[in-house]
Amino acid sequence: MASSASTASGIEHPEGGSRRDFLLVATAAVAAVGAAACLVPLIDQMNPDASTLAAGGPVDLDVSKVAEGAQVVIYWRQRPIFVFHRGKTTLDALQSKSDLALLADPDSKQVQQAPYAANWHRSIKPEISVLVGICTHLGCIPLFYPDASATTPVPNWPGGYFCPCHGSKYDAAGRVFSGVPAPYNLPVPPYRFVNDTTIRVGENPSDSAWDFDSIRQL
Repeated sequence: MASSASTASGIEHPEGGSRRDFLLVATAAVAAVGAAACLVPLIDQMNPDASTLAAGGPVDLDVSKVAEGAQVVIYWRQRPIFVFHRGKTTLDALQSKSDLALLADPDSKQVQQAPYAANWHRSIKPEISVLVGICTHLGCIPLFYPDASATTPVPNWPGGYFCPCHGSKYDAAGRVFSGVPAPYNLPVPPYRFVNDTTIRVGENPSDSAWDFDSIRQL
């Protein structure tokens, strides 16, 4: 049975003793500051209960409550999942030839997503992006910069996700830029639309049996 994520203020993190858990906790505060500096709404969701997290059970989210330009963070399998409501400007940038030329894997040829997300927007619906929010370099949490602006941390970048640990950059579809430490695009978790406004992270659409463990790197 899926667990429903509910809105809460601040970012909560699962406890754990692993190196990756340490990196997640160490970078979480930096991510929150970066998002606030961009003046872009960042809504954090409460974690499902511990048993649901441990079992890796599906998590539901009503995306109709996510404003255009805003991002929601939920948790699935103890991993942060970025759900971003992309607007027209962002979607146009994802198809810009000048921006595509800067990407290492613009066509998502590396298996970092299911076949149903192997498209230019790396999602089921273009306006709703669903990504695992863990950098594919060393497991840090990237900062959210939905559009290029005066607060963008690096030049020659249209916005998206920036890892403050070693400077890896991704666009708003989680596609990694060339010449950065991260080797792969951000993973897309299995998910489906339960209805027109609700996504369920942790389950594929009925016509897909894709295995998340087949991705190249997390």
